[in-house]
Amino acid sequence: MWYRLLTPKWVLLHLVVAALFVATFFLGYWQLSKAEAGGGAVNWSYALQWPLYGGMGLWFYLRMVRDELRRAPDADQPGNAVVLYQRPRIDTTGDPELAAYNAYLAELNERALGQRAGHGQ
Repeated sequence: MWYRLLTPKWVLLHLVVAALFVATFFLGYWQLSKAEAGGGAVNWSYALQWPLYGGMGLWFYLRMVRDELRRAPDADQPGNAVVLYQRPRIDTTGDPELAAYNAYLAELNERALGQRAGHGQ
């Protein structure tokens, strides 16, 4: 289960989060030293805010880790995605005009999907 958190993407994220978490406390200390040297209310507020930012970032990161560990191992495998769109079925029984109209709509739909797929590339 924990092996999922050892992929290159996750290891990089671990390192970035750790560096940013430590950096927020150094920035808070720096603002505190400026505030104690007579920097004013803005420096005092930043001295309190930087550690809070680090804590919030760590909290969100831990939630991401928890969600990753709770995720089903095969959730990212092909074929498990939710289908949000289905191609329309063409009604060829009955009225020939209706069948021709449905074929026309299907052609328009295929063109629109082709443009959307081509536009994203």
